[in-house]
Amino acid sequence: MPKLWTPSRRHFLGYSAAALGIGLVTRPSFAQSTPQHGGTLVVSQSNDPVALSGIAHTGVSGEASKALEGLLSYDFDLNPVPQLATDWSVSADGLTYTFKLRPGVKWHDGQPFTSADVAFSLNAIKEVHPRGRVTFAPLTEVQTPDEHTAVLKLSRVAPYLLTAFAAVETPIVPKHLYEGTNVAENPHNNAPVGTGPWVFKEWVRGSHVRYERNPDYWDAPKPYFDALIYQVIPDAAARSIAFETGEVHIGGGANVPIPVSDLARFEALEHIGFDRRGQGYINGVQRIEFNLEVPFFQDQRVRQAFAHTIDKSVIHQTVNFGYGSVIPGPIADTLTKFYEPGLKTYAIDTGKAESLLDAAGFPRGADGIRHRLTLDPLGGSDHHKRGSEYIKQALAGIGVEVSLRTQDFPTYIKRVYTDRDFEFSYHGMSNLFDPTVGVQRLYWSKNFKPGIPFTNGSKYESAAADGYLEAAAIEQDPAKRRQFFTDFQNQVIEDLPDINTVSTVAATVYNKRVVDHTTGALGLAGNFADAHFVS
Repeated sequence: MPKLWTPSRRHFLGYSAAALGIGLVTRPSFAQSTPQHGGTLVVSQSNDPVALSGIAHTGVSGEASKALEGLLSYDFDLNPVPQLATDWSVSADGLTYTFKLRPGVKWHDGQPFTSADVAFSLNAIKEVHPRGRVTFAPLTEVQTPDEHTAVLKLSRVAPYLLTAFAAVETPIVPKHLYEGTNVAENPHNNAPVGTGPWVFKEWVRGSHVRYERNPDYWDAPKPYFDALIYQVIPDAAARSIAFETGEVHIGGGANVPIPVSDLARFEALEHIGFDRRGQGYINGVQRIEFNLEVPFFQDQRVRQAFAHTIDKSVIHQTVNFGYGSVIPGPIADTLTKFYEPGLKTYAIDTGKAESLLDAAGFPRGADGIRHRLTLDPLGGSDHHKRGSEYIKQALAGIGVEVSLRTQDFPTYIKRVYTDRDFEFSYHGMSNLFDPTVGVQRLYWSKNFKPGIPFTNGSKYESAAADGYLEAAAIEQDPAKRRQFFTDFQNQVIEDLPDINTVSTVAATVYNKRVVDHTTGALGLAGNFADAHFVS
């Protein structure tokens, strides 16, 4: 086993790419010669994963798509391409989806993959997956007329559904290892047995996850690396050092793996490349989420005061160094089919904010403090921590004293979604490939599910917002569907269960020895079957 990375020194550099006029460059990585087998790919990871299978979790990352596969993958334009399904069709009425499955595929334990595995997995995801409850709500039955055919029957149309079958979102798991168990607690969620190019070997928590090459992969001679290691490096500056020294080879995707302040300097490094492709399945946003079970935040005037105080442009320019974009509502500008730039905004006006807090019954005390709060940044994220420091500073100007509580990722998830022991948080969320899948889960009143991460954490309840979301989920006319989402965004901006600040600073950072790592919209959540080293 190769030597794993351990930190030896740390440093921070403060160059601003925006100030220098340097943009994040896309350097496509396609091999010019026949791929050769060999080597170990080391992937930078800021935190331990929540799980190694997305069958019951949304807090998974690229690890979840290496052993397990989906029915489909997707090109850069989100067009479906074959994976475990080789062919598919949708009936004229949109209520029947038929998948022809790849023959001769075996699970890593040698058992054959069949349509029974597909039926079991989709039904389980509908029941236990936080987004699956929404995604597969119309699914009434999965028929299996033979071992290599799966037929999905829907109660209503689902215009987003054909984009939902990637491994990271809708993994297919082995029925023979899951049937009769509590799917959400099955030990194979953390030691997956799949059909994919990589066989799980070990997870040493706080250190690394290791996979090895599947010699019996159906798409031989892939994969090309001998092993794949996800190396946990919590400190962002330490991750920069590891990239510079070549001790890690690739990382990022939904978030850049190094401090944003280092991006301009990294542009000049000859052995480092950046790739902005592979974000079409993610479309991340950064957001302040209020816990509406906390009495202080139950008064809308308080939330409006915060909106008039927290300057999104400061987060964009100072915290994110000009990367990403200021956004007015819950949908990222990168999700262009549904993004609406002309939504209501709250002008920065601290005088108005103070008046709103006075009217809500929170005058300044003798010490100038109106209220004291604790803010929880998402664990392991440099820009969420730095964004929270700005939020603390901004709110101090209107008499709200904020304490920051930093913690690792698992502790943060438990605090916010299980214990409900938080007042407000600053974090990132993915819109994913369609708002019905990636956005609805965060605002739909029926998706307040304590104990399940990345759901409706604010406990937002709005009959109007629910109505817009539910109408959009079944509307087949693109213009009408977009309007439903625009109406929904206007409702959220009025109600303010959260404040969406900027679109995520997203990019893959990689050593130029690694090629063919990003082959479609999934980016680093693809399966790395094509990736290999060049000299």
